Amino acid sequence: MRDLIVFGEDFGALPSSTQHLVKRLAEKRQVLWINSIGLRKPNFNLKDAKRALDKLLGKGKSQTFARGEVIKPVSMTVATIKTFPAPKSHWARTLTAKAMLRQLKPMIEKLNLHDPIIWTSLPTAADVCRLLDKRSTVYYCGDDFGSLAGVDHETVLEHEKSLVEHASLVITASDKLYGKFPLEKTCLLTHGVDSAQFSNPTQPAPDLPNRGKPTAGFYGSLSDWLDYDLLNQTIATMPDWDFVFIGQCELAKRPIIEADNVFYLGPKPHHELPRYSQHWTVSLLPFVLNQQIKACNPLKLKEYLAARRPIVTTDFPALDGYRQHVNVISDVSSMVTTLEALAATDSKLPKGLVDNESWDYRANTLETYLEAL
Repeated sequence: MRDLIVFGEDFGALPSSTQHLVKRLAEKRQVLWINSIGLRKPNFNLKDAKRALDKLLGKGKSQTFARGEVIKPVSMTVATIKTFPAPKSHWARTLTAKAMLRQLKPMIEKLNLHDPIIWTSLPTAADVCRLLDKRSTVYYCGDDFGSLAGVDHETVLEHEKSLVEHASLVITASDKLYGKFPLEKTCLLTHGVDSAQFSNPTQPAPDLPNRGKPTAGFYGSLSDWLDYDLLNQTIATMPDWDFVFIGQCELAKRPIIEADNVFYLGPKPHHELPRYSQHWTVSLLPFVLNQQIKACNPLKLKEYLAARRPIVTTDFPALDGYRQHVNVISDVSSMVTTLEALAATDSKLPKGLVDNESWDYRANTLETYLEAL
């Protein structure tokens, strides 16, 4: 069984698909996980300056293992290397890759990794992957980096082109992404779900509003892929509903109107989310249909399905296969009408809709891909 060197996000910072999969792969092999090396050059602001300094000093985001959100497998080593995010010029890319390689070699030798496969979810690892070219490289693509918010698109796409040319295998999380890459080296592996975690009955969280009103809830980043005009007009039209938002705000200011029926609860540990999604009236997926959303396969869709509360969503391609179980709306009028109808019925989704789409099942499929390398 070949070991793994993984270039991913900061381990423990968010429950990404790479993290779900690699944690399971680590049950059978050693894994060296390298925290995020960045997807764009920093801008001239305090937040980016601190982030860039952390990377240059080899510091990752604070991990959350102690609070129990993420359990690191004993066979996994997590490391943060000193680097500069998304270098653009040829000389900067070459120097950065060589600097990363100098830091990686002692780690690989110390762990005595067995013929490791290189796995990267980040196109910006392309150059260091080439320097490790005696090993198979897997590019796991979960996003359209040409449209992803907050990314230096031109630079990242240059890295991605180089990475795809070098990779032994490309794995994509959606049909739209699958069509971007050479078919002879590309496989599709849609996201899984911890179905038991989200379907096993829980007690409601103490900070979930309980004011005798129907509640519409959303968890995830408040970023520019959400339709805030739709949300704000709906909130203003429905003062007899409470609207709950869980997650980090990625924008300069809160994009949702201040109102008595709006509740910001902030980020929550992943394992606590069922205490919210099982107990609000309706789960929301109010996306803007941009290129990023057209290519996405959102983890929360299957988590919402497992939690069994009715889902109200705008339309996007990843709904295919689940449309009979969700309520697709297109404007404020249809959203208001749908919410009112769902409050009147207080129904639940059928049990077991995504039981056969577990992360364990996805990891087993992934093992067959890796064994062929």
